[in-house]
Amino acid sequence: MPNTTAAPVVPSRGRLRPLGQHEVRITGGFWGSRQDVNHEATLAHIGGRLESEGWLPNFDLAAAGTLPDGRRGREFSDSEVYKYLEGLAWEIGRTDDPALEERFRAVVARIAAAQEPDGYLNTQFGRPGQGARWSDLEWGHELYCLGHLFQAAVARERTRPGADDGLVEIARRAADMVCREFGADGRNAICGHAVIETGLAELGRVLDEPRYLEQAHLFVERHGQGTLRDIEWGRQYYQDDVAVRDADVLRGHAVRANYLAAGSVDVAVEHDDAALLDALRGQWERTVARRTYITGGQGSHHQDEAFGLDWELPPDRAYSETCAGVGSIMFAWRMLLADGDPRYADLIERTLFNVVATSPSADGRAFYYANTLHQRVPGAVVDPGSTSPRAGSALRAPWFDVSCCPPNVARTLASLDAYIATADDDGIQLHQYADASIRTTLADGRDVALHVETRYPDDGVVRVVVHEPAEFALGLRVPAWASGASLQIEGANGSVQDHVVEPGMATVRRAFAAGDAVVLTLPVAPRVSHPDARIDAVRGAVAIERGPEVLALESVDFGCDIADAVLDLTAEPIERDGRVWVRVARRGSRDAGWPYDSDAGGPAERHVEVPLVPYHSWAERGPSTMRVWIPTA
Repeated sequence: MPNTTAAPVVPSRGRLRPLGQHEVRITGGFWGSRQDVNHEATLAHIGGRLESEGWLPNFDLAAAGTLPDGRRGREFSDSEVYKYLEGLAWEIGRTDDPALEERFRAVVARIAAAQEPDGYLNTQFGRPGQGARWSDLEWGHELYCLGHLFQAAVARERTRPGADDGLVEIARRAADMVCREFGADGRNAICGHAVIETGLAELGRVLDEPRYLEQAHLFVERHGQGTLRDIEWGRQYYQDDVAVRDADVLRGHAVRANYLAAGSVDVAVEHDDAALLDALRGQWERTVARRTYITGGQGSHHQDEAFGLDWELPPDRAYSETCAGVGSIMFAWRMLLADGDPRYADLIERTLFNVVATSPSADGRAFYYANTLHQRVPGAVVDPGSTSPRAGSALRAPWFDVSCCPPNVARTLASLDAYIATADDDGIQLHQYADASIRTTLADGRDVALHVETRYPDDGVVRVVVHEPAEFALGLRVPAWASGASLQIEGANGSVQDHVVEPGMATVRRAFAAGDAVVLTLPVAPRVSHPDARIDAVRGAVAIERGPEVLALESVDFGCDIADAVLDLTAEPIERDGRVWVRVARRGSRDAGWPYDSDAGGPAERHVEVPLVPYHSWAERGPSTMRVWIPTA
């Protein structure tokens, strides 16, 4: 029987079982406030722009038979509607908001009216005056769009099993059509933008339909056969240069690469393919070790939105697309469920705090598409009604011509409860820290009920209170940066046990009484991080981190051109008034006819203490310049 756990990923096997929305509820704190903004502002903003930009009305035109006249948006604009639907589905599951339910059903009805009798669904192809179906697999995004449709249907079925709105039936007809067209006896082809693989795999899981899982398997195995046309950036751009199981690192377009890796984990797990899973494990490890920014961001090329070579991580040219961050979380979460290794959760945390949380503005109505680590020129204030033609990073924009990132952030935040905790036969594991209530039943029938209380990341204290007596193992992730963490077990009877815990997973096994508490204290004091010497672009510079947050120097606080800033490492970063302060000097310099004289730089001017900002909150005070990596000489 299908498993309808209300979570984006529910594998049939693995080291850990995800706990979904009905088992975990974020109740406040850092992530709770961001979910509130997502609910109250971001989803409505996205829905409004999908209407005003014409991307949702494209389906009305398709239903009326008037396309291509009047169609607006890029060839992949359908996918933004589907991601929006997925975000609505998770948010309805989280809040039971009747207004969102009404909106969801209205959008589904418009999509249903546009579907062809054989299941085909796309507003860009297949009609007189448009390109033929499947005529541009490199750039057409037809299968990509359907992959996001399938993920929306999965979210709906898992949060409202058996709902009568029709979305699951739409997805089933489309998936059946894909299997007919691209099955073993059909076209030997793939989509230029992966995501159909994850969509089919998860749809197959939730509907207990092995044909969809097998089709996902076929698509994964076809990568690397060279079925797509070669382009100026090479077939690696869409991962058609090397078979997935033969690759040693993620390469090419960073979103495509992560989406494909995520779908490949799904296939490896469902087919019990240890060799494929081992290959993906190696790709993840090398990508994290050599091709990932300190923020968790991935992709250092603007021209092709792609990974660079090993150690090619320029801060000022960082592309670090928000969607690549979401894709990285999708890949790492699947690996975590398969392996149980807390390193995957470490990267998820880093990416959540420093990419996903960075993209939306505080009011939830503007976004970063790219996430630079060094802004050299202040940006211009953006008209709230405008649409940005570029994925710029000077200031957040309300919308983009390519607006994949806003709905990607929205669906991630709406489903975030399902990324907090997992279970195994022995107990519960906490991977991300937020105020949350957790209630689940273990495989042998033991009921576990917990409440997590924390101000993380403002402080490092995570208190887990047991509400019902039960014997089980409680695991708490100790991040790799948290050397010197401690754990205290406070019995309801007044007993106290203290332990020093190392980075990894700290596990407490005992017969818990109601009222027992386990308190993890993580050292979130600011720390100086040095780059690998092979990262040429930041040699001689350092970054300041505090807990899971990367910090940044912003011109609003420095008062001078940050290009002249030099960090004084003889003074430790300190915390004061809720902020981290560092000692910085303005480098003395002079303009000359030639910028390479050995004595071109003068002595540093007087040192001053300057506060840093969490990277995720930069550019909230107007136009500014910013840098994460600060020179030390």
